[in-house]
Amino acid sequence: MIPAHVPDEPPLTYADSFDVPVLFRNGPAKKPRRQWRTARHKPWVGSGGFPATGGWYVSTTTWREIIKAAVEVGRDVTPHLQNQPRYAHGELVARVAPLYAYLGMHPVMPQFPVRGTKGRRLTLNPVYAYGTERSAKNAAAYRLGMTMTEWACRSLLGLGQTEHLELGGPIPALINTFKDPKEKLPDLWGQHQAEDSYWLIEAKGGDVGLSTLRKGWAQLAAGSKILGSYAHRTVLVGACVRPGDDLFLTIDHDLHSGQPPLTPAGLDIDDESGVGPGNLEDRLGDSDDALIGAARAQMLAYLALRSAPASQLRTVPVLADRASRHRRSGLTTPLEGDDLTRVMRAEARGAVRHTERHILRARIRSMGLDDFLTCRIPGTEVHLGMSRKLFAACERLHEEDLAIAQRTPGLRAEDQPADVQELSDDAQEEQQLIQRRIFREQQEEARPQLRPRLRDAFERGATSDWSDLLRRPQEPELDLEGDEGLLEAATPETYLAVSRYGLPPARA
Repeated sequence: MIPAHVPDEPPLTYADSFDVPVLFRNGPAKKPRRQWRTARHKPWVGSGGFPATGGWYVSTTTWREIIKAAVEVGRDVTPHLQNQPRYAHGELVARVAPLYAYLGMHPVMPQFPVRGTKGRRLTLNPVYAYGTERSAKNAAAYRLGMTMTEWACRSLLGLGQTEHLELGGPIPALINTFKDPKEKLPDLWGQHQAEDSYWLIEAKGGDVGLSTLRKGWAQLAAGSKILGSYAHRTVLVGACVRPGDDLFLTIDHDLHSGQPPLTPAGLDIDDESGVGPGNLEDRLGDSDDALIGAARAQMLAYLALRSAPASQLRTVPVLADRASRHRRSGLTTPLEGDDLTRVMRAEARGAVRHTERHILRARIRSMGLDDFLTCRIPGTEVHLGMSRKLFAACERLHEEDLAIAQRTPGLRAEDQPADVQELSDDAQEEQQLIQRRIFREQQEEARPQLRPRLRDAFERGATSDWSDLLRRPQEPELDLEGDEGLLEAATPETYLAVSRYGLPPARA
């Protein structure tokens, strides 16, 4: 049983910010002995790249930022959901549930406090410490490692969108080598625009020790050997936590000089319109490929919104000025500290008494507000949403992907041999991987035609009604009252909120 001295308390109501210690090193080493508490930490200042010197740093972030990383990292499963979009809810639950199930927060007093930090850190809760069996711990460690790696690379270090390496690496000529199932390769890759290099990334989570890190370093070395003469950085992130300890990250990295990254075949990236660091949404106005990438990154959220019952959908007002949500650090902008949004929402509520419901949306848009479509993901305390423009782009991308699946032999499950279920688990996994790769190749071949189609949908979405986009007779409810139980955040085109009462409990 859980010891009697552990209090049985509901989660406390507090802002969701907390501190994450991060140790930068040049290669794997032994696990630091409580240095996440005893070492002098430098404050993280959001450099958008690696610090000039290694050592301990501490960054303050939010649970919302962590959840955004969780829902966007990993294998793209949306090709499997073309005809069953409702199952997107299940995948989103799988990505966030382990974090809610096993993480808590506790107050800390470091030996050398850093000004501006919150004095709260993530840890494992008593359920994990006393009641979870090994297989569940392994699954949770995988999800924790992937989530914290995505958070570190994108929110701290300014990397662009990550992609799973199983579908092939960044160099078209090397794609078959990266697809070799016999190779033990890292998890993710991305391109860092400011650094002008590819990144190969391996994620580890749980009670990460030296032997685990060495395996990850070997996986990175195998990927680095394939990239060869191209400039790239290998990044190994260990999200380490044990019961009673603080969650901290070790980031072991190595920079390999060489030729500058190639412009992938068919992409429109150049010095003026290239996808900027961190968030594709910051460049949607001048890069069609940023728009394609952003729509693809949000397909799970789109499918969840598209398939949600009308009673579960609502729209929330946010500032129409996208520049107000371009973060200097991190990807999301918390809305509770946005005074202008709060004032304009109050003005919109006042307008309700004098405006007929059917013209209310036009009224608030004339005031400088937009309304983003949102829904709560069933089984979670997470609300996801997006703008009209991005929803319309995702809709068109979904239609194009469905057309690819229908015209490509072998992609549909009904086209598979009847004896496929008799294959071993490994053989089935390899077969499914081949199908995903074929699908991705078809997507890339369609990119030149896709650019103008998504751009047209994106622009038309700005003036579309939600009833037209959703193909339903009624508009979703416009929520001007707000929910005091939610902590909201937004990016230029997406919305994310978490329940104050569903945050990891303090004093875990």
